[in-house]
Amino acid sequence: MDMPIKLALGPIPYFWPLERVRAFYHKVAEWPVDIVYVGETVCAKRRAVSLDGWMRVADELSEAGKEVVLSTLALMDAESSLAMLERICANGRYPIEANDMAAVRLLSGNAAFIAGPHINCYNDETLSLLAQCGACRWVAPMELPGSTVAELLRQRPPDLQAEVQAFGRMPLAFSARCFTARAHDLPKDQCDFCCGKYPDGLAVETQEGQALFTINGIQIQSAALCNLAGALVDFEAYGVDVVRIAPLAQGTEIAVDAFRAVLDGQLSPEGADEKLASLSLAGLSDGYWNGTSGMAWHETNPARISHQAAPK
Repeated sequence: MDMPIKLALGPIPYFWPLERVRAFYHKVAEWPVDIVYVGETVCAKRRAVSLDGWMRVADELSEAGKEVVLSTLALMDAESSLAMLERICANGRYPIEANDMAAVRLLSGNAAFIAGPHINCYNDETLSLLAQCGACRWVAPMELPGSTVAELLRQRPPDLQAEVQAFGRMPLAFSARCFTARAHDLPKDQCDFCCGKYPDGLAVETQEGQALFTINGIQIQSAALCNLAGALVDFEAYGVDVVRIAPLAQGTEIAVDAFRAVLDGQLSPEGADEKLASLSLAGLSDGYWNGTSGMAWHETNPARISHQAAPK
């Protein structure tokens, strides 16, 4: 009998103070999510929550019945970052989401891990290599079309699970420089943690006033929220095991409840679209999944692509 698709909550991508992080996960403990990723994935300078603090959050979520995963940085830029990575990978209590090949190297042959969405994996050879290194689950990069995900899952190694982010801002790029600090005319080394002023990131518009990107420290995100509620039928056909929701400063619980209801057959994808549209002033997006521009939304691009289903 096929296992039902699990619902996961990704790591918080923004710089929130410790009190807000604790309050958020206190609520998450009661939400209908199966898996919760915790930890800093964007900037090593963000230390409002220490590793011990993340471990306490993980323990509380585990006691609440959640499967907890510790996420790692997507960009290593200093020896101190590597030292912290070694501590995370050696925690001995929770599995790791490796978002950089340095983490894969540390974990290879030592512990099973989740290959995160920031590792460039676009073909079956790379997927097989990650599985050989010990990956037990692969999180697809956001820019992969559904057709490519389906093809990779047809060829995936045995027992390798697959996860797809189905809601939230899309991570697009990382840089050694800090975009938020630059916007404040500050050097990265003296940034004053100005990204903390923007709990949902700093919106960027075109000269014509169109929402374009979201600045989040050294990360660039989409302005529109990815919403693949309408693709959940594809996920089931392709053999996707886990659906991920990326946290927002406001409205994450609405997204969790909507996706849980669709997965449980209690809400139509169209009904979910209506609930989720209110969470984004910049609109919704499913273009990457449908093989068009990443900013596109199927209501304005009705030629949705039908993909051949992959066997589970």
